[in-house]
Amino acid sequence: MTAALLSTAEELHARVRHGRRAVVMTMGALHEGHATLIRTARELAGPGGEVVVTVFVNPLQFGAGEDLDRYPRTLEADLKLAEQAGADAVFAPLVDEVYPGGEPQVRVSAGPMGARLEGASRPGHFDGVLTVVAKLLHLSRPDVALFGQKDAQQLALIRRMVRDLNFGIEIVGVPTVREEDGLALSSRNRYLSPDERRTALALSRALFAGRDRHAAQEALRARAREVPSTRARAEALSAIGESRAAADAHAVATAAPGGPAAVRAAARQVLDEAVRLDPPLQLDYLALVDPSDFTEIGDGFTGEAVLAVAARVGTTRLIDNLPLTFGSLGAAS
Repeated sequence: MTAALLSTAEELHARVRHGRRAVVMTMGALHEGHATLIRTARELAGPGGEVVVTVFVNPLQFGAGEDLDRYPRTLEADLKLAEQAGADAVFAPLVDEVYPGGEPQVRVSAGPMGARLEGASRPGHFDGVLTVVAKLLHLSRPDVALFGQKDAQQLALIRRMVRDLNFGIEIVGVPTVREEDGLALSSRNRYLSPDERRTALALSRALFAGRDRHAAQEALRARAREVPSTRARAEALSAIGESRAAADAHAVATAAPGGPAAVRAAARQVLDEAVRLDPPLQLDYLALVDPSDFTEIGDGFTGEAVLAVAARVGTTRLIDNLPLTFGSLGAAS
């Protein structure tokens, strides 16, 4: 299958549509993470539907001193990868096509959630993201749009925008794709030198440490719940050695710091060690948040959460996250 390369909305609108249209929005420099998005879009669109990949480096979401000018632009390779992954068309408009009157005077505001974490580190970033996503949704007119969960805060804001402003489009999040060593796939990974890449692995290691600490604590608590409720039962079980194991589990689960505080502590230990590497990790934030609004969760929190980290290695800024579940819903996802 050959994917059509389109540069104007008129060309895109002229395409005859059959079935559902699924859109994957990118800034180009496509990699296996994008390919996974495209393949998932192909499944959702079905054999009679259409998959459109947008490639647009959006100037509105880059702040002063960020990497707009050096952001990789590899359209020929992007077209090939999109085609191999199952795209029917690649929509790669110029800036004048998306913003025909120059920078838009009216923009979408990301609101309070957009001022936290990434928004605090990159003021105005999410206003630029939501503005271009809104425009590309209008231009591409999809039934469903897919975004990576690696950009968890962005995904949450897009879902909120679509819901609050009645876009009538289904938003699907696709799990993060990682290298074999755990590093989350990103177009910016190509900026890293070999030494910088080794340091950058601390992001995923920190997340995994937090996840493992949480899973261990949940396992201990589950074991502690099996402690016999009466002295008679405990004495009966002691004959086969089960009461000691249950008691040990109960003691550890009770004494060891657990919950969100333990998750943060385990992740931060890895990041603190990475600060002393050569080159060092420059931590921006480590946060354990409620995905509905990206505020920090407390020790009594139950439900879905996101453990998120952002840091700079050399001149490259990277982000990563993992979903976790606290309380009665179970252990780490």
